[in-house]
Amino acid sequence: MGAHSARHLRRVLRLYLARSGPAEVSDAAELALTELVANVVRHVPGRRCRVCFLLQPDAVRVEVADDCPELPVPTAAGTLGEGGRGLVIVAAVTDRWGVTPYADGRGKTVWFECVGKAEARRTT
Repeated sequence: MGAHSARHLRRVLRLYLARSGPAEVSDAAELALTELVANVVRHVPGRRCRVCFLLQPDAVRVEVADDCPELPVPTAAGTLGEGGRGLVIVAAVTDRWGVTPYADGRGKTVWFECVGKAEARRTT
């Protein structure tokens, strides 16, 4: 997986959201997806992952699963640091996010959800 993979995945997500999901969350979802893919490229041996888009009329859930047992931890990097802000960005632009370790300890799924305006109105 490389930088071109993130670009391709963003394009696929944008198309799905434009056709079937809340298109207004596209920018946030694409940014969060880019950060999760960047984490795979930087931290997962072999750079392999599986990506799943779960679309609903008013929300999207994106899952990025890999076979690396190390769990990601959000850090507050210094202003001059080159990394460490990815999960902070994900938390800032999504409605919910989390990490689900595999039961056998051999990997995890990092996920986020972006909720469109219609569902947000129903839950507030």
